[in-house]
Amino acid sequence: MKIIFAGTPDFAVPALQMLIDSEHDVCAVYTQPDRPAGRGRKLTPSPVKKLALNVGIPVFQPETLKSEEDLKQLASFNADLIIVVAYGIILPQKVIETPKQGCINIHGSLLPRWRGAAPIHRALMAGDDETGITIMQLVKKLDAGDMLHKEVCTIEATSTSSDLHDKLAELGAIGLQKVLAQIEAGTLVAEKQDESLVTYAAKLEKSESQLDWNLSAVELDRKIRGLNSWPVAQTLFQGKVLRVWNAMLSTEESNLAPGMVCQQGKRMSVTTGQGVIDLLEVQLPGGKRMDVQAFLNAHEVNGVKLGE
Repeated sequence: MKIIFAGTPDFAVPALQMLIDSEHDVCAVYTQPDRPAGRGRKLTPSPVKKLALNVGIPVFQPETLKSEEDLKQLASFNADLIIVVAYGIILPQKVIETPKQGCINIHGSLLPRWRGAAPIHRALMAGDDETGITIMQLVKKLDAGDMLHKEVCTIEATSTSSDLHDKLAELGAIGLQKVLAQIEAGTLVAEKQDESLVTYAAKLEKSESQLDWNLSAVELDRKIRGLNSWPVAQTLFQGKVLRVWNAMLSTEESNLAPGMVCQQGKRMSVTTGQGVIDLLEVQLPGGKRMDVQAFLNAHEVNGVKLGE
């Protein structure tokens, strides 16, 4: 098939790589305009653009896809299908209707659960046992199209959003390969979403990174793992911002006030509103991420109350 691929971040790269390695013809790639990145705020191409240029696929970067010129350009490829993976730009109805087979999208959740911007993080923070990817028909309403295929992934007790991101990106490519084969064979069956089961994954905000030690250890553990690798959970340690990259639930009990720290051998245990949590990987301003043993070697923590 002749395919237009629309995607931007790392999450979209495995799907594009699969298409490049397949018998399909990726005639064009659409990705967001280069954005400032890094300390120098230098304009940086998206991961999808880098891959496309490396293999000689034409790349287009409109701010929107609303102008007549952009619409004519896209239509000129006479594509069979548009595949969208975390593109970050809403496709107008005219674009959706342009390809012969329409547009399909890879979404990082088991729809209809977690429509929206941050499905991986919200699944973790809510304590879901599993997540996955859904390939669906693209429609104008957010993540509401008919479902074509799902790939399921177990959420482990140690899973972080960063871990799941990489797993789901690969599952997206696997699922897409199956869907394309079904489209070509004419065997694809679409399933409507049950609107009564819809939940929304609101965009992450930096303000969510603050840890409230009055919450239970279970809630805090989910939050820390869900916010890794952005915006990263944080608290105050002796007046300085301490980023908490990783933690684990403890079987210990404590009568201390929430937020109080106790060093137990190589463990940095924090009392919460219910239960105890051990911090595993932390970072102070200007420093690198470090395991908690290195942190304990340099800091006295007994009797410290986090958040102050």
